[in-house]
Amino acid sequence: MGALRYLSDLLDKGRIKYLGLTNFDTERMQLMVDSKLEIVSNQVQYSIIDRRPEVRMIPFCLKHNISLLAYGCIYGGLMSERYLKTKEPTISELNTLSLRKYKKLIDAWGGWSLFQELLSTLNRIAQKYNVNIANVATRYVIDKPSVAGVIIGVRLGIVDHRSSNIQVFNFNLNKSDYDDIEVVCTKSNNLFNIIGDCGDEYR
Repeated sequence: MGALRYLSDLLDKGRIKYLGLTNFDTERMQLMVDSKLEIVSNQVQYSIIDRRPEVRMIPFCLKHNISLLAYGCIYGGLMSERYLKTKEPTISELNTLSLRKYKKLIDAWGGWSLFQELLSTLNRIAQKYNVNIANVATRYVIDKPSVAGVIIGVRLGIVDHRSSNIQVFNFNLNKSDYDDIEVVCTKSNNLFNIIGDCGDEYR
């Protein structure tokens, strides 16, 4: 809290304009709000698979007018056509730390077979709108309450999906799309019960 109070003092003096957080859980954010710290945003992991923010974080943010910046919505690229109808990769076959982290979360969520079912569903929806799986996964998160934006990573000089990512603003999901996604998700494990609140995996 000491560092946050220092930042809050800088905010009061006009040295900084806004105060945002990364991977803070709801309990700690409540302590900050109770201490009159003005928080505008919290950057958290949020995706079709990892819906932990919906349990406590989003209701809290709606109550206190705090925005969420979501990362991990396409699981480091795992939510893409590249992994549709493929055999389950081993950890050693995944060449980045983020891919390995997200694969472990898929395992906890329901495993590769259920993940393939999700990808197939997202692919059907994507084809309907002439977009790709990552676009659908991103649109799903953007439309959630309190989400002000999503953060999609890039590997400079290796991959560039900017022209593809912009397609997320060219369509909207309807109730049927959400229902189809929910049919798959109801078969999964609850990551909030397994891991805890937003950011608890880092504590």
